[in-house]
Amino acid sequence: MTAQLPQILPFDEGAVALAARLLRAGDIVAVPTETVYGLAADATDPAAVARIYAAKGRPSFNPLIVHVPDPAAAERIAMFDEAARALAARWWPGPLTLVLPLRPDAGIAALVTAGLDTIALRVPAHRAMQAVLAASGRPLAAPSANASNGISPTRAAHVAASLGARVPLIVDDGPTSAGLESTIVGGGKILRPGPITAEQLGLSAAVPSGTVTAPGQLATHYAPAKPLRLNVTAREDDEWLIGFGGVGGDESLSPSGDPIEAAARLFDALHRADASPATRIAVAPIPPAGIGAAINDRLRRAAHR
Repeated sequence: MTAQLPQILPFDEGAVALAARLLRAGDIVAVPTETVYGLAADATDPAAVARIYAAKGRPSFNPLIVHVPDPAAAERIAMFDEAARALAARWWPGPLTLVLPLRPDAGIAALVTAGLDTIALRVPAHRAMQAVLAASGRPLAAPSANASNGISPTRAAHVAASLGARVPLIVDDGPTSAGLESTIVGGGKILRPGPITAEQLGLSAAVPSGTVTAPGQLATHYAPAKPLRLNVTAREDDEWLIGFGGVGGDESLSPSGDPIEAAARLFDALHRADASPATRIAVAPIPPAGIGAAINDRLRRAAHR
């Protein structure tokens, strides 16, 4: 007996309408954003949010990012100060998540914030997520659409391979452009590096406290099934080498050494390496400047065992 597969529909009005119907009925749907594919549910519906955690196998102490259509919708959910408004005005819509105090009357399911008095909010730039937000009329909790601790999905096929029938619908709008999860900022510090860099924000990274205060802070995350070795310039016989710049390999994140191109290709390359005949994965050194900080953050977590 073959396993049931999710329905995958190309992005169009029909796919958006079906996604909205499922979300309003309390179900979950995979939708692309400019960062990675997200597993969306109505953030005001506790049972729907619980379906995200169940489908991913995500620990309940790990909070979720809520996607909203515009800054006005975000201000109805969280309390903004002038610094947060300035960041929102500069970077929204886009791959920036703000962690802010939750309004007591926001109506967000408690499971979304994992019991914290703050909430992580983002206004996405991707046409598919914006269309689904508009059609559903709901704020959407949407972590990456993959099994917890697995490699994040940048294509619809990645979602289907990771979650299978646990997600009833995947809206397919091709590969994502940024390829890394959003930058998270809270308390004037970067809580998770991402496509918007520390240099662009003029902020430094928070010192890790060992306590989860925002999504994406677990030590082990984004991990392939195979062991991963970092900063490799020459592969060993049983390794699939992901190159960068002057370091070649079985494939390269960017032969020209472009870190933005590397970020967009990172998770896709890890998926291919995990599916390769090799028993281990190796990755070439990535310079830490700019978006390289976010790439190295994901690779360190992927290699942590």
